[in-house]
Amino acid sequence: MALIDSQGRLFGKLSVLDVGAGLVLLLVVIGLLIVPGKSGTSIAQVAASKPIEVDVLVIGLGTRDAKAIVRPGEKANFIIRNQPYGQVDIKTVDYLPRTVTVSQPDGSVKALPDPRPEMAFSSNVLLTLIGKGQVTANGPVLGNSNVKVGTPVELDNPNYNARGTVVDVRVGS
Repeated sequence: MALIDSQGRLFGKLSVLDVGAGLVLLLVVIGLLIVPGKSGTSIAQVAASKPIEVDVLVIGLGTRDAKAIVRPGEKANFIIRNQPYGQVDIKTVDYLPRTVTVSQPDGSVKALPDPRPEMAFSSNVLLTLIGKGQVTANGPVLGNSNVKVGTPVELDNPNYNARGTVVDVRVGS
């Protein structure tokens, strides 16, 4: 009995093309399960994750009452440079006053509350957020994005969508 017969079958039972296709599929499955790609997270990275606190300044949050909308203890989706990270916890919220500088007769300058009526619908908020990330040689990383002072970020919650800027980053232990 020949290894391959005249019809291209292996041992007279299996087509050589079917065997080749089966081997290709087997190699693909092995490659997906055993060899990790760049999109995966290694076990070492997961074990090395640390809490990272990020202070975000949101200027001009358009709302009637920021204290009723943005509250400590809530969760929000965190987006870094248009790349979703996931959910972060809002640790603290500081509601900053809206002020204008007013020159005084003696030449000094004072910061006084903004009297414009439209400013009643605009709030400045300093948020402290907590997320899990890694610390690399380039600094803290949340998701796949470096988080540095000046990085534009976005917070998305069922009640609001706010764009802000990172003003401080601290790595916890």
